[in-house]
Amino acid sequence: MRNTEQFLLGAPANHVLLWGDRGTGKSSAIKALLTRFAERGLRLVQLHRQDLLDLPDISDRLWERPEKFILFCDDLSFEADDAEYKELKAMLEGGLLARPQNLLIYATSNRRHLIPERMADRLASGGDAEEAHPRDAMEEQISLADRFGLRMGFYRIDQDTYLQIVRHMVEIRGLQVDPDLLERDALRWALSYNGRSGRSARQFVDDLEGRQHWEHDRK
Repeated sequence: MRNTEQFLLGAPANHVLLWGDRGTGKSSAIKALLTRFAERGLRLVQLHRQDLLDLPDISDRLWERPEKFILFCDDLSFEADDAEYKELKAMLEGGLLARPQNLLIYATSNRRHLIPERMADRLASGGDAEEAHPRDAMEEQISLADRFGLRMGFYRIDQDTYLQIVRHMVEIRGLQVDPDLLERDALRWALSYNGRSGRSARQFVDDLEGRQHWEHDRK
């Protein structure tokens, strides 16, 4: 929030990487910025991975506009030789051309470093471990994430937090449920599906509300 407000004020601000477990709210946190700051001129432009090849053209088109733009890259992951990876890396670091002052990149990923590290990277083709340069490979793998000045980790929530989210959503939607049954069913849902996360909580409450409408309609 603070980084985005700095950006809107025209003060220095960082590119942002939110990484961590699936379903923990990374994408929702970025999308919520639009609700909070749209009236102050903030806009989100969602880019898919293949769109990163067009970053120079996108940057040119946004350069002279009065709004402030966050390029939103959701669920990023690369291989080291991907062309999209190299284009994003150049934009984050800045090349011969200046980056527009009305543009930042906010990204989410399940990977902390965006590029997988493999044991095979330590071996040169047809070579052996003595001939490889594992530190060079490691530096290349983490260099992209390092170009995001602000990096935040999102982790799995505990049981109490999960149940708190479920109860809060049930209250907001005005659903009438026995508290003991609600807790039992919510925990069963988490065990059967995606584990404890904000996403699992929302999916459970969606199912609960849908079942109540279905049962009411059958009567």
